[in-house]
Amino acid sequence: MLRFYKSFKYALNGVLLLARTERNFQIILVCMVITVITGFSLDHFGQHLTRFEWAILWLAIGLMLVSEGLNTALEKALDTLHPDQHPGVGQSKDMAAGATFCASAVAIIVGLYILLPRILAVVSL
Repeated sequence: MLRFYKSFKYALNGVLLLARTERNFQIILVCMVITVITGFSLDHFGQHLTRFEWAILWLAIGLMLVSEGLNTALEKALDTLHPDQHPGVGQSKDMAAGATFCASAVAIIVGLYILLPRILAVVSL
């Protein structure tokens, strides 16, 4: 049980480290809060999100958090292992950033697909 507790503690420490030190992770957290507040606020105007829609939104948010966390971990590991400029390291970091960009594009599309019609319905009231 102690090993499980320690592994959980290390994982939580990693999330807190990301939240304290990484600007892009902080931006994702702010967007997450805005998305959740928007979703709950739509209830007030009669535009209720279904459980399935909430699940899809949470999956998109999770995709972004995981992607940014892995991207940051890869960049830090490569910078530690090879501090000098190297084309392979640069390409690896670019690919990880590209994957995070793809994840953010998908998350934005999903968020807009689910929230925008309801927001427009509220605005046109």
